[in-house]
Amino acid sequence: MNPRRWTILVVPHDSEAPRQFELGERGVRLLAGIGGGSVLLIIAAVVVLFSPWASPGARMAARANIKLQEEIGRLDASLSQLGDSIGVLAQHEAKFRELAGIPAGDSIRPAAALQKASGTAGYATLGDRPKPFAQYFGNRERPDANALLRRAADLSTAFAAVSDSMARKIEKLRNTPSIMPTAGWIAGAFSSSRLHPILHQMRPHEGVDVSAPMGSPIVAPAGGTVLKVDVESGYGNTLEIDHGNGIHTKYAHCSRIIVRAGQHVERGQMIATVGNTGLSVGPHLHYEVIVDGKHVDPAKYMLPSAAP
Repeated sequence: MNPRRWTILVVPHDSEAPRQFELGERGVRLLAGIGGGSVLLIIAAVVVLFSPWASPGARMAARANIKLQEEIGRLDASLSQLGDSIGVLAQHEAKFRELAGIPAGDSIRPAAALQKASGTAGYATLGDRPKPFAQYFGNRERPDANALLRRAADLSTAFAAVSDSMARKIEKLRNTPSIMPTAGWIAGAFSSSRLHPILHQMRPHEGVDVSAPMGSPIVAPAGGTVLKVDVESGYGNTLEIDHGNGIHTKYAHCSRIIVRAGQHVERGQMIATVGNTGLSVGPHLHYEVIVDGKHVDPAKYMLPSAAP
């Protein structure tokens, strides 16, 4: 059996005569081997030039890139949580401002800074619910970390101001008379004119008389500083406390005074004992409240059932 042969005919475009080449089976195999080898060389070159796994350095770079992508994903999640937390804090800040009596217009920085950082609207407005950043991640817009940090710093400053205001209000409440100075009953009410039980004259009664047993403890109705301790005509043994904010309290007819001028006292601290000194018909405490130099009814500064 004759071996198979192939003829390759090359026809030029010009007037030259066609050329032909004859190949046996060995020649075809050789030509196929050369072609296959060339294809493999081309594939290898592409792998070397473009594949990330072509060299150890490229593999390290690829692993680092994957790790970086994971870190960026975690950072995006952290920024989202930070934005949500700042939004909630902004709501609390607005509520605390109301409690502290600080106008909303006194904000250190407008809420627009947070809106710009998060891509949300009305994020820091009282009554609005903060929207998670994840709802806005469809377009892959990453929040501005610097803007979030600035907003967090602003909220920290605002909370400090609110805290100071609340502390001042708490201090004012602590120093505002609110309890009965001694356990007893009101024997004489505050009045612009009444008949004095001893002098038998119509005259103002600038406080209340609290009848109590001799030696009963008298306590400070609020925090303050003892302004003076003295013996006054008609009032007998007397002391006066300055509570700040223009409020003074006065205690008369005491049998014994156990504090001194300049001493700081707290609400509920014992300051004297009930007596019968001065113009008095029996053991009792004459108690006055003076606000900005004007006597006011002490009953307005006594909580119901609040007694030492």
